[in-house]
Amino acid sequence: MRVDTVYENARFLTGTGESVALAALNGRIVALGHDAAALSAKRRVDLGGSVVVPGFHDAHNHMAWFGMALDDVALSDCRSVDEVYDAVARRAAETPPGGWIIGSGYDQNKLVGGHPTRQGLDRAAPGHLVRLKHTSGHMTVVNSAVLEQLDLGNVPVGGDVVRDEDGSPTGLLREQAQLMLRPLTYPTPVERVVRGLDRASERYLAEGITSVQEAGIGGGLVGETPAELAAYQLARERGVLRVRSTVMVAASVLHDLDAGAGFGLDLGMRTGFGDEWLRIGAMKLFADGSLIGRTCAMHEPFAGETDNVGYFQVPEDEIARTIAAAHKAGWQIATHAIGDRAITVVLDAYEAALKADPRPGHRHRIEHCAVLRPEELKRLASLGLIASPQGRFVNEIGDGMRAALGPEREPWCYRLKTLLDAGCVLPASSDRPVVEGAPLLALADMVRRKTASGVVLGPDERLTPAEALRAYTYGSAYAAFAEKDLGTLEVGKLADFAVLSADPTDESTLDSIHVAATAVGGDIVYERS
Repeated sequence: MRVDTVYENARFLTGTGESVALAALNGRIVALGHDAAALSAKRRVDLGGSVVVPGFHDAHNHMAWFGMALDDVALSDCRSVDEVYDAVARRAAETPPGGWIIGSGYDQNKLVGGHPTRQGLDRAAPGHLVRLKHTSGHMTVVNSAVLEQLDLGNVPVGGDVVRDEDGSPTGLLREQAQLMLRPLTYPTPVERVVRGLDRASERYLAEGITSVQEAGIGGGLVGETPAELAAYQLARERGVLRVRSTVMVAASVLHDLDAGAGFGLDLGMRTGFGDEWLRIGAMKLFADGSLIGRTCAMHEPFAGETDNVGYFQVPEDEIARTIAAAHKAGWQIATHAIGDRAITVVLDAYEAALKADPRPGHRHRIEHCAVLRPEELKRLASLGLIASPQGRFVNEIGDGMRAALGPEREPWCYRLKTLLDAGCVLPASSDRPVVEGAPLLALADMVRRKTASGVVLGPDERLTPAEALRAYTYGSAYAAFAEKDLGTLEVGKLADFAVLSADPTDESTLDSIHVAATAVGGDIVYERS
């Protein structure tokens, strides 16, 4: 047999063992080891003693949002509210009067002065419309020119408009209150979404990411346009969707179908529709809000705020009804639940749905699953659910999470090791652009669990480097029903892999390792200069 390519002179960490060579034909692996090395090939690639791992798979990210945000005023490095205003003023100086100034990535926990205010934005950008998106995506600050166009007397359920002591709005819109901005900004043009996917794909390949799960399209807080799936399809047709994508559909766009066809998308499409490049994945449902924004639903108040236990984004009974309908219709379900109270309610809803309509192998998920009590961890495992936490959060926003929880609840925060010990399959993800999403950074954080201030958050939740690597490859593929094609390097699977400068299962390399090349479908699609 003559194959397309033989890759050799490397250590292949396949996920099931080690090998010395890999042969690819028509995008798939046809041989490994000495069998691969002995084959005739159209070309042979010497990898120079590098280490090869399965392509990284981000199980929860927002690729379109990230790609489009590259045009925003970058606020993640700001350390005071005055620095935020200065950045806004610089963009305003080059923007015509009446135009939008859109920034993203600020975190009040890292800013001297807390949240920006409408008055500060008015001074920084007079004559403009200003919208600054919090790094979590769960809140937005706007200036007076934007507030004047909103119906503040009709705030959507599941959100609020923050007001100061005299009752005046500060400019901060939380959770579902952000939907009041939709008439001003929605929908995003499809071409802009396509461009965002193009730019994001390029970055992802440079980081060894070959497949992702997009955590919500089409509606809700995370949807950019009702035609968002069309944007993905167009990006694929143009060859600019360079990473394999499983898209979660926002629960708000699902509905009862005619002729008793259940609950879902028109034509009866549901989880699994698509191919190896673009597939419909889970239904994405929001239960509550943000931990660092202190809006997630908690059993007990946030530290230092005796009257704040957060809130749900939709009524509790609606969570149960939506989960029951989607489960019965055959959907995989991914529910955003961060606070321990929200996790309890979501577990109740999953348990009721599974009791009413038993379905082995459902792989329903809890996205983030941030504050997980010991008793609820056991229940999650017994129901066969998948928790999808973000180990990268510990470093970038861990200090804010610690401040919100207090020391008693810290051990429950963004669990990793105890999920594995309970028998769960653990995926890995970034929630990008909430934090920097490079998998190699995440591997280090999953192993060390150090916050930016150097505190180890939940020392019992630290993973070994090998466990972290498996989560970012096989675990994520499993969470998308894609482990037959992805997650390990085995004969018959897609030839997607990352070529690394060192062994990621050796903790001593984690501060210096880099991606040397990335292959998708057996072809090198990125090479480090």
